[in-house]
Amino acid sequence: MTTRVTPETAASAPPAGTGPRTAPRPRLSPERAARVESLLSAMTREEKTAQLYGLWAGASPEGGEVAPHQHDMQAPPALDDLLPHGLGQLTRPFGTAPVDPGLGALSLLRTQARVIAGNRFGIPALAHEECLAGFAAWRATTFPVPLAWGASFDPDLVERVGAAIGASLRAVGVHQGLAPVLDVVRDLRWGRVEETIGEDPYLVGRVGAAYVRGLESAGIVATLKHFAGYSASRAGRNLAPVSMGPRERADIVLPPFEAALREGGARSVMHAYTDTDGVPSAADQALLTGVLRETWGFEGTVVADYFGVAFLQSLHHVAADRAEAAALALRAGVDVELPTVDAYGAPLLAALDAGLVDEATVDRAVRRVLRQKAELGLLDADFDPVPPALSGRGELSPEAVRGTVDLDPPEHGELSARLAAESLVLLRNAAPDGSPVLPLAAPRRIAVIGPQAGAPLAVLGCYAFPVHVGGAHPDLAPGIELPTLYEAVATEFADSDVVAVAGCGIDTGGAEGFGAALDAARGAEVVIAALGDRAGLFGRGTSGEGCDAPSLALPGVQQELLDALLDTGTPVVGVLLAGRPYALGRAADEAGALVQAFFPGQEGTRAIAALLSGRAAPSGRLPVSVPRTPDGQPGTYLRAPLAGPSDVSALDPSPAYPFGHGLAYTSFAWTDLTPATPDEVPTDGTVRLALTVTNTGGRAGTEVVQVYLHDPVASVVQPEQRLIGAVRVPLAPGASARVHVEIPADTASFTGLAGRRVVEPGALEFRLSASSADHRLRYGVRLTGPVREVGYERAWGARLTVG
Repeated sequence: MTTRVTPETAASAPPAGTGPRTAPRPRLSPERAARVESLLSAMTREEKTAQLYGLWAGASPEGGEVAPHQHDMQAPPALDDLLPHGLGQLTRPFGTAPVDPGLGALSLLRTQARVIAGNRFGIPALAHEECLAGFAAWRATTFPVPLAWGASFDPDLVERVGAAIGASLRAVGVHQGLAPVLDVVRDLRWGRVEETIGEDPYLVGRVGAAYVRGLESAGIVATLKHFAGYSASRAGRNLAPVSMGPRERADIVLPPFEAALREGGARSVMHAYTDTDGVPSAADQALLTGVLRETWGFEGTVVADYFGVAFLQSLHHVAADRAEAAALALRAGVDVELPTVDAYGAPLLAALDAGLVDEATVDRAVRRVLRQKAELGLLDADFDPVPPALSGRGELSPEAVRGTVDLDPPEHGELSARLAAESLVLLRNAAPDGSPVLPLAAPRRIAVIGPQAGAPLAVLGCYAFPVHVGGAHPDLAPGIELPTLYEAVATEFADSDVVAVAGCGIDTGGAEGFGAALDAARGAEVVIAALGDRAGLFGRGTSGEGCDAPSLALPGVQQELLDALLDTGTPVVGVLLAGRPYALGRAADEAGALVQAFFPGQEGTRAIAALLSGRAAPSGRLPVSVPRTPDGQPGTYLRAPLAGPSDVSALDPSPAYPFGHGLAYTSFAWTDLTPATPDEVPTDGTVRLALTVTNTGGRAGTEVVQVYLHDPVASVVQPEQRLIGAVRVPLAPGASARVHVEIPADTASFTGLAGRRVVEPGALEFRLSASSADHRLRYGVRLTGPVREVGYERAWGARLTVG
């Protein structure tokens, strides 16, 4: 029997949403709450602290118990030494080494049984995994990276993806997923741009909250990261200090986390590695307790980013030893140390003895951990550690379960394909005479040229299992089908002669391979220039964690190759398979077409080929701006007036393609803007508008209606504009749709001079736009009445509905 992991095997998929929602906060039953307090009152100090750390343990490929993972930053403890006191978490049993999913589930089950039997209260461990772009396990579906989620502008689809990923996790016995990343991009050179959803807090918050709803609907604890400011590190360098004032933090960095808690119902938060103005996030009591709990009312757990507690000593130097680091983090509000026992083990007990932290603070964290385990049913008397994928079987042996759990069912592949298709952004589509180059009309000969032409991993980000873990197992098959771009194009254009030439490597120097590439280009009717990034970790790639870029020039000699292809005179269609946008030099104005694909997952190359042929229509929009020059950083559309081009600076940061940009294979008209409210609205009122969007072309297509707020005069400097709402509008040729827009006055709030969030009276302009630089319709209103203070429960963003 094969268990196909679908949302229904663990939980039902959530209904499609049409706008903001407030997720219910979980509440314990009286029986479960009483169980938590009973345990807490009976535990020794050692048993309490044991609930506050994890053990990094990889599943056994033979289905036996997990074994402590040897990591270069920490020697693993002996499991037998830990179990008598209990264990809070099991770290990445599937995401540490390749293991058959059925055997992995059996290994985790056997380990859970041992954990339960090993402590006097029978408390199971909570198992967590990475799930940034799919369950990071061998043979699990890989989805597009979060930057592609943002490009889709489709929260409802992302919610369904989250539910599918959550179903896979839950089916094999995992309880917590370390996603989504809610960092707002502030510098495109940062290596982890691929993990983010974009450069706008509204987009990040709305899409991130949708993913959280999906994950939580499957019974998985979603973990928001990285709290807060990680993406604003100086010069885009990983872990570098953050130079940010409280207003930027409050108005740009924190809102996505607010949205994911309120609208998504996330039950866990992970602290950031960085320090802001000298205070590391892991030791920031004002942030982790003051903002997160006292202001926002968060009741879940705060977990450490891996080794983050120890970093207070070893990297930040705000603690003299591990005991002091443990005390700082625990007092600030870090409840759980990950990935494995270190500072929260013997050093925390030493800190208790030395009076660096009191037992009440330990109890506070333990209570939160136990409440979360109680919510998941782990503390119930009838808790059964057998995961859904193995339930109902007679024999649970390695031979019986091997090959029986499918983490890549067709339903998940279809979701991955749809999200990949919606995330592709057509940046440019014009021959020298202005006519469109795409879709291609069955060319006789196609040359696919570039380092991504024949690279199976070109569609995957650094947290996809074949990249994240598979790199350490070079002889291992990826476990999923990963057609190259060349193969996908050859299949899509079966009647064309398709050739592939690399020309160069991703980040190699020299033009030795240019000759063959240029010969192929000259002999073709069209060139598909397959360029971009190699995902990796800590310098092993050009994109990914620890792979920060010195500039936004294409890595290696790819720009030189692209320029040489343009010089052949053969029409060039650039396809960028990358984790960040790059400046494209002449190609921004001279290429026949440009397609931006942000690591679109296992179905990505097929989606690209379908777009090139016209079998599918482009509908993605840029979640980050594409720079015009490699050194135009840091730059974001979300900027104050003086951060843009001006007469007082020789540098122009204007992008080649702005945030929100994306072309279609058809055209749209925006008409009949009609207000449903007066042009004066009180500071606690709502503005209502409607407009008509019509497909005026000959092909079906999807327009993305974006609403931007412009505040011309405010008590503190405001961005020139900011996104407050968006909706996808699919239309058949000649069809029209009415788009209704509701904008609460709260949406105009910002952090004022006194450090409190306010709505001020005065003029506002709403820009109904196809991108941040393409404003189709404008409507001005005046807010009247007193300055109004708003807080966490404020209305956030506009509501757009189609119909």
